[in-house]
Amino acid sequence: MSSFLAGCCQFEVVPGNVEKNLEKVEKSIDIFAERGCRLLVLPEMWSCAFDYPSLKAAAGKTPAVLESLSDRARRYRMVLVGSLPELDGQTVYNTSHIFDSDGALTGSYRKIHLFSFSREDRHFGRGDSPLVCKTSLGRIGIMICYDLRFPELARRLALDGAEMLCVSAQWPTPRIEHWSLLLRARALENQLFALGCNGCGKEGRLQYGGASAVVSPTGKVLEKAGHREEHLIGTIDPDETADFRKLIDCFSDRVPEAYENKPQGRP
Repeated sequence: MSSFLAGCCQFEVVPGNVEKNLEKVEKSIDIFAERGCRLLVLPEMWSCAFDYPSLKAAAGKTPAVLESLSDRARRYRMVLVGSLPELDGQTVYNTSHIFDSDGALTGSYRKIHLFSFSREDRHFGRGDSPLVCKTSLGRIGIMICYDLRFPELARRLALDGAEMLCVSAQWPTPRIEHWSLLLRARALENQLFALGCNGCGKEGRLQYGGASAVVSPTGKVLEKAGHREEHLIGTIDPDETADFRKLIDCFSDRVPEAYENKPQGRP
């Protein structure tokens, strides 16, 4: 496959205001399309942020939001990825949806690792199924924010055939260096491209740090955003993944039976 442009729509989500956030994203998608972008990643919970009192109401509007995304994906022949509140019965999940370039919903991933530090586990249901989506641009592994701290999930996605990682996040400023380092690590250790779209601006007392980035399979940061709203675009060259994996064949050199052995004695 030839190279293509991929982007991150870094913006300040207005808590609880689905209509205003959707309007901003629709206009941004139009701009990314004009610039030739074929894959676009949106932030975590981009329709409403973490406005817990209105979470179920916002989740009730998600089907209409998904219709808009499907329409624009089809109109612009663009793959879209982003996290939204999903209502299932009485439970709300933090779910990333993936639309292929024909407008079809090709997969949905419910966030597995809930950030107990901010009490996400009290407001969201927990996902239990990793997801790799086959799209017109290749196989995409999906992660959401806190998932990035768990290398075993990224490795599972790579072993399941992921050629790219798409990460939606709302990562705060005090730990923004963790975000940047972990995004590079997940790309390098799994020898694939990683696109991380973070939020920016304030939500209550939280300040989100931006620093969305496109990272190569060698861990090189190809493009990186600042801490304000930004339309970030980088070039994805699938051949780079194949070439690097051929040069240093980490996957063939794995020894799974050693990792699965029970530890002996004290560490």
